[in-house]
Amino acid sequence: MAKVTKETKKQSSNQTPVSYGTGRRKSAIARVWLRRGKGVMLINGIPYEKYFNTELSRLEASKPFRVCEESSKYDAEVNIVGGGKIAQADAVKLGFSRALVSMYENLKPILRQHNLLTVDSRVKERKKYGQKAARRKFQFVKR
Repeated sequence: MAKVTKETKKQSSNQTPVSYGTGRRKSAIARVWLRRGKGVMLINGIPYEKYFNTELSRLEASKPFRVCEESSKYDAEVNIVGGGKIAQADAVKLGFSRALVSMYENLKPILRQHNLLTVDSRVKERKKYGQKAARRKFQFVKR
């Protein structure tokens, strides 16, 4: 894990948050605070390039930065709990987009066009009694 320098921590903590957004995906919950800055995204105190280990998850988390020019004026401080890295990246994307929409209502059609405000509500189906899993039955034995 990379250490957060005092300068980075001081830089993000001395400004009050401008906007807030929450993103959820599966069991991952991302809380995103936007502050005026240079377009830096810190996830649990770590830069997002180091936090996400695959290029796909990095691209997914930074998609709102690439779609809107206004997003480069803000630093994002993200707190994530639960889920895997891919679900966390989707949660960050949704939370960041919601925080942008709360500041700029005119961005809603652009973000909607790029599917950044669409909630993916699929979660794991629960296991049922008398079955091996959610839908898998026990093997039938004739004799």
